[in-house]
Amino acid sequence: MATSTVPSVTPETAPPKTAPVRLTDNAVNKVREIMATQDPLPAGLRIGVVGGGCSGFQYSMSFENQAGMMDKIYDFNGLKVFVDATSLMYLNGCVVDYLETLEAAGFKFENPTVKSTCGCGSSFQV
Repeated sequence: MATSTVPSVTPETAPPKTAPVRLTDNAVNKVREIMATQDPLPAGLRIGVVGGGCSGFQYSMSFENQAGMMDKIYDFNGLKVFVDATSLMYLNGCVVDYLETLEAAGFKFENPTVKSTCGCGSSFQV
């Protein structure tokens, strides 16, 4: 009697969902360092886009204690990052880095969807 073996079928797993915004290791480490000085300790970081500035939009970063109803939550090596649904449209493909130079230190947003920025570099237009 011949027995036939049925090949086992494993369900395909969906690739991990990638965040529309990416934080570099430098940015994550600096946010953690600043968060550690807060009392009470925040739940995570909120990144967003708000109207304002000479070109129309500005980036915003603040600590958050909980997610809002329309937020997407992303995890960067244990750091929770909250992004509201409206800001997601403007942050698609954006990379947030933390840079320290002799002249200045701060977070830098590199956003491929930006068409122009203002002279001072603090606002942008899409």
